[in-house]
Amino acid sequence: MAASHIPNLNTLRRGRGRDRGTGRADSTVPSGKDRVVQGTDNDASVSRLSAVELGYLEDAYATALTPPGSATRRLPIINRGTYVRTTAIDQLVARFLGPYSPEVRTPKKQIISLGAGSDTRVFRLLSSRQVPDFVYHEIDFAVNTAAKIHAIFSAPIMQRALGIDSEKNTNSSVTVAEAGDALHSSAYHVHPVDLRSLAGSSDPGAILPGVDTSLPTLLISECCLIYLSPTEAEEVVSFFTKRLFGTEDPQAQSPLGLILYEPIRPNDSFGQVMVSNLAARGIQLQTLHRYASLEAQRGRFREQGFRNGQAAADIEFIWKQWISEEEKERVAGLEMLDEMEEWQLLARHYCIAWGWRDREDVAAFAGWKDLEAQQGE
Repeated sequence: MAASHIPNLNTLRRGRGRDRGTGRADSTVPSGKDRVVQGTDNDASVSRLSAVELGYLEDAYATALTPPGSATRRLPIINRGTYVRTTAIDQLVARFLGPYSPEVRTPKKQIISLGAGSDTRVFRLLSSRQVPDFVYHEIDFAVNTAAKIHAIFSAPIMQRALGIDSEKNTNSSVTVAEAGDALHSSAYHVHPVDLRSLAGSSDPGAILPGVDTSLPTLLISECCLIYLSPTEAEEVVSFFTKRLFGTEDPQAQSPLGLILYEPIRPNDSFGQVMVSNLAARGIQLQTLHRYASLEAQRGRFREQGFRNGQAAADIEFIWKQWISEEEKERVAGLEMLDEMEEWQLLARHYCIAWGWRDREDVAAFAGWKDLEAQQGE
């Protein structure tokens, strides 16, 4: 594959934060560097819509959260990458939430999405009839949360997912901040908070209203923490593991898990060109070299206290091992993929990593244990 044709890193991402969750609670104006990163979410939402329109994914909300007039068909390798990443994370989320049964009430659980941006996962979950009781939080720049809330109140399909009367735009359980950058309902919260401000907060519980520290909780970061410095990224995770969900007695801590989707392997020729492509756009992946391998990703989970399990697999491995043969055949039939070598190279340079700490009396992450064995080397 010619170096000039290697796709930019952002083109394989799905929307997880117009400014990748580094927004400021005290300002709606991102810095120049943040504005550069902001464009990656627009690219990513277009990639998601491309995969949806071609039949890779089912997502009724992709159009509503894609900038008008920006839809375009992505390369087959990008569409496949979007498909694999989305379905893999969906599988981890589904195993965390557990099976749904109308006859059996399952314990309530909580998801916190870091740098959520234009992500549609919460709406897909809310509109599903096969999902147990849960509450979903999204954190991002105020300018991005305001844009998302505006999109919600401009799209009846998204309002219906939240139980809002689209004719009156009212629901007694949904409140929106006067600035229009925060939203709170019984199952969905949007927080205009800078992740970098969490470490210095004097009142951890007040900065994220609605977060219940007693619930089993899953954190999701899809290409969000990688834009922070290694120290900042560690501080963000520590805020949740030690301050918000930490206790003096480890056995009394609420179960907590983390899913990361990030690029890896920057030091080979393919990785160097991808990093160079992004650098030309002013985008720097600050933690990439610190967590450059699958083992380094697993190590960061151990360092952050996810003692019950740490696992990581690249996208190529997940495509081969997590996707059924029938489904792979369906996806392969959607469009011709001539660039098999390019697909393998691209897929080897992204990974999904996941780790968790659990309690025997809760076993919130029991569904992840068998996936721990299905990881790459």
